[in-house]
Amino acid sequence: MHALRLLLDGDPYTLEVIATSLKISAVSLAIAIAIGLPLGLALGMTRFAGKGGFLVLVNSAMGLPPVVVGLFVFMALRNDGPFGQAGLLFTPTAMVIAQVPLAVPLIAGITMAAIAALHPDIRLQARGLGAGRIQQARLVAREARPSLVAACIAGFGITISEVGAIIITGGNLLVGGHNYTRTMTTAIVQETRQGRFDRALAFAIILLVLIAIVNIFLTRAQTRR
Repeated sequence: MHALRLLLDGDPYTLEVIATSLKISAVSLAIAIAIGLPLGLALGMTRFAGKGGFLVLVNSAMGLPPVVVGLFVFMALRNDGPFGQAGLLFTPTAMVIAQVPLAVPLIAGITMAAIAALHPDIRLQARGLGAGRIQQARLVAREARPSLVAACIAGFGITISEVGAIIITGGNLLVGGHNYTRTMTTAIVQETRQGRFDRALAFAIILLVLIAIVNIFLTRAQTRR
């Protein structure tokens, strides 16, 4: 009951954590889509020397352990690291940097598989009608739209539910009594460790509801003619 009361009463701490989660997830997903969809389309539509190696690389990257990615980003951004002077460690930006490499391979891999599964006559007919590469890509993307939306759903799932990489790079911090780098997933870990199970449950409920809402919206877009 206390968990529901936290949600209904508009607890400031809870709202700050939710806002931080959505902001970091949205930025990470937008960047991952901007990179992953064109990459998947390019790999699915073109033939070039060494393509097999790229396919292996993308497929392997889909299984990257988040804590390993978080560790590499941490080492790159720490004070004595190559990008330490930027002062990004333990900031929301560092969390975005850690999430993008996790989401891009997943989006690119699903997109690439979707394009490869299309009937080759689609591109042949488009090419025969004088369509350029960009026009062909648009046609192919439209034909594979349900799978491309599925790729975006998968990308959202990994950005909103990530824990390991962002807790290493973000630090799960509160600054001046206000939330700075704490998301719903890292808050669940923190609250559980401290025995505040009502708060942990509140964040879990919100997280599940948000995932359901976004997936309903994207699924409707996926099935719309």
